[in-house]
Amino acid sequence: MLSRVANSIYWMTRYIERAENIARFISVNLNLTLDFSIQPDFKWSPIIMATGDHLLFEKKYGKDYSSRNVIHFLALDQDYSNSIISCLRAARENARSVREIISSEMWEQVNRYYLELKDATITDLAGRNPHKFFKIITMRGHMFTGLLYTTMSHGEAFQFALAGLLLERADKTSRILDVKYFMLLPNAGDVNTPYDSIQWAAVLKSASGLEMYRKRFHRIIPKQVCDFLIFDGEFPRSIRYCLKKAEKALHNISGTQVDSVSNKAEKSLGRLCADLDYSDIEEIINQGMHEYLDALQVKINTVGNDIHDAFFKAIPSETVAETAQ
Repeated sequence: MLSRVANSIYWMTRYIERAENIARFISVNLNLTLDFSIQPDFKWSPIIMATGDHLLFEKKYGKDYSSRNVIHFLALDQDYSNSIISCLRAARENARSVREIISSEMWEQVNRYYLELKDATITDLAGRNPHKFFKIITMRGHMFTGLLYTTMSHGEAFQFALAGLLLERADKTSRILDVKYFMLLPNAGDVNTPYDSIQWAAVLKSASGLEMYRKRFHRIIPKQVCDFLIFDGEFPRSIRYCLKKAEKALHNISGTQVDSVSNKAEKSLGRLCADLDYSDIEEIINQGMHEYLDALQVKINTVGNDIHDAFFKAIPSETVAETAQ
């Protein structure tokens, strides 16, 4: 497959997944703000911190972390490359360039998705009824992923799409968890209180994991929630599940066995998966959850860079999508 085509397919799904996860961040925070009376900037600033783009936000909005500013920045700001509308614009452009590779249903979905978001009626909905607005975004993402699995042949192009989607999902699950663990509690006295339990439930909900977690564990126990979202081998949004499936996708592309490597991307991702296989939640807590997740995000970014070097390096640098986090 041409590097240009593979690159476009890989970034198409990364951007779609990124838009959906931003909607998840905001939806859960909207629910939490209904339950608790805390300072407005404390409610919304962690969401910006999770993106790593707080300096860009403050350059435009100062220190005013109001819900209006945060929602506009993350959802509708066309100057911000990681806003939902910017991600969908980039996804649409990548999809347009590979229309002969993806299914017509996939193209129609991503095109409609972007055009709907540009419509003034939908844009206004973000202010009038943000819960409904972000629910629409999340469901559109689900629809696109469903079409990817059911209307596209599961060959090389599909494996690139899958690798992009799963790496993005693993990264965003780590950021959802990091925001809660490191920033959201106003003070240590709230640990193990009902306030704390509601927030951990919100974290699970943001990863669509609340029901699956309760079916298995019933009670919300912070350490168990972390273990579920990081290490669970069956839940499709856990970090370990995503990275193991992404590793398999890379091996399907290269044709090598999972226990061998043919390029730097397979090596770095295989090492990361092995680290997860031989780690446990007690070890991570002793190390420091934030420190572990921060290092994990760096490693996922490294895998992304190695994928570029292994498969997309032939593309002129100005045409390759940046790994915006």
